[in-house]
Amino acid sequence: MTKQKVRRPEEHLRRADPVLGSVIDAVARGGGPRPSLPPDSSMSNDPKMPTDCYGALIRGIASQNISSFAARAVYRKIIERFGGRTPTPRQVLDDDPEALRVAAGLSHAKTESLRSLAEHILSGELELDRLHDLPDDDVIHQLVAVKGIGTWTAHMFMIWHLHRPDVLPVGDLGIRQAVKKLYDLPGLPAPVETTRIGEPWRPYRTLACLYLWRLEESEPQV
Repeated sequence: MTKQKVRRPEEHLRRADPVLGSVIDAVARGGGPRPSLPPDSSMSNDPKMPTDCYGALIRGIASQNISSFAARAVYRKIIERFGGRTPTPRQVLDDDPEALRVAAGLSHAKTESLRSLAEHILSGELELDRLHDLPDDDVIHQLVAVKGIGTWTAHMFMIWHLHRPDVLPVGDLGIRQAVKKLYDLPGLPAPVETTRIGEPWRPYRTLACLYLWRLEESEPQV
């Protein structure tokens, strides 16, 4: 792929939203690798994201409401419990839930979510091999049917694993904080407001989010 084709989504975002364009320009001036499509997992806060759908979903459940550092530690403990490999759905269900929870440092809710994921896969309700071929809305519908998997987890899975180009995780705190700062809002935007602000970014909302996350990473913490 040529450099011109790689930068075409950036040019679309600049034209569609000059405010976001200022972020793109600031990142470019800062040097170093720039966000691109498909997202490069090595530039995320989770460079060791599993490459298979099932492992990625287990990792996504482990990541909910905790830091990236803590999530990596929990995921590592899950793997260690099963001999250094991602447990199969059957192994998850055959394990003692409380023993698994304690060994991996999971909450009760996340333990139940792992078991619900395993049940949906074994029953055929969730066909992981089909997710790559489904439209975005259908992927979300399939995933949120699993207990404990919400829209945020589905969005992260779609961005970092399925590499969907037009995902806007309106419930993500980092995105909401960046939007608040950039557009001088009085408070964190609600999902409907974030959706409205991000409408011009279509069909590259994923790339817009990568830049917003970069903005949040570069802001000094006080």
